[in-house]
Amino acid sequence: MDDDAPRALVAGMLRLQYGVAAPTIAGLFSGERFAPEPLSDHERGRLTDITLTDAPDHVAGDVPEWVLPALEKTFGAALLDETRALARRAPLDIRINTLKHSREVAMGGLTHLAPVATPHAPNGLRIPIGEDGRGPALHVEPEFLDGWYEIQDEGSQLASLLSGARPGETIVDLCAGGGGKTLSLAAMMANDGRLIASDDDPRRLAPIHERLRRAGAKAEVRTPRGGRARADVLGDLDGTVDRVLVDAPCTGAGTWRRNPDAKWRMRPGALAARVNEQAAVLDRAGLLVRPGGRITYITCSLLPDENDAAVAGFLARTGAAFQVLPAAEVVRATKSDLAPFLRFTDHGLQMSPALTGTDGFYVATLERRA
Repeated sequence: MDDDAPRALVAGMLRLQYGVAAPTIAGLFSGERFAPEPLSDHERGRLTDITLTDAPDHVAGDVPEWVLPALEKTFGAALLDETRALARRAPLDIRINTLKHSREVAMGGLTHLAPVATPHAPNGLRIPIGEDGRGPALHVEPEFLDGWYEIQDEGSQLASLLSGARPGETIVDLCAGGGGKTLSLAAMMANDGRLIASDDDPRRLAPIHERLRRAGAKAEVRTPRGGRARADVLGDLDGTVDRVLVDAPCTGAGTWRRNPDAKWRMRPGALAARVNEQAAVLDRAGLLVRPGGRITYITCSLLPDENDAAVAGFLARTGAAFQVLPAAEVVRATKSDLAPFLRFTDHGLQMSPALTGTDGFYVATLERRA
């Protein structure tokens, strides 16, 4: 629209996001009652004649210009397809809690929501949303209150699945936050084994207790105390854990379709801070796993500095103590058909909105040699 005034943003949104024809937009800008003033000849021309075909990539893809080189490294020739997909509205997914019901049984009980199976996640359902982008209030449905499901993007469900968690194991969810992936792990383990959830920020753990109760999931929550002299609440587990899930703090660049304002608020300094935090949690995870134990490193980012570079840094710091497991083998172990919908990187795999149809999750698996 050659302008960033509110009326220009509304007109451009109608044309690009909703595909409204230029004459129809002109009819909406009538100046009557509360309608905007009529379009100028210049505005009519922009709506009729201008496309984003020749626009710079950061404009055509609707992303901050300073982030573009990192996204180009991730996506290569698919850059514009992916950035445009990252600008579209995300679907509404839920994960069926198999501690209570199978997906098939739950689908029968949720017909009023018109769910369909998610394309890749074996326990996911996708709920239709309206043209206004709003879906049903899932958190007040009786089935939600009874623990049938959790609201969780399919990509997050797949990231948990790729951890390979099994019944009888000792597993630590190191950055558990509100417990979304803790609940996934508990279901994968069928409540058989030892599952410990913790987080460096005790405030983020506050919702986990009620969520565990509602889901009927068993997990030991270890909450660190505040203050400089707080004790390490996981120290007694060092060298004994079968698997550690590291859902690392990150910029959230892979979730911009859910939080479009976040991409404009992010600054280079935030990326540097997240990279430091990722190194710290990876180092802590390395102390927890036993020989032969595994770390599943996850981010919801599309930026290589938070993904392959973070894994490479960990490998450099730990010498020969850890090895990266080929991501293709990790995917095959899930017995899924997911591989064609992923980008395999030097150390892991990348999901994306255009290719996988999910948020932009990254997953790498590391195994302790000795």
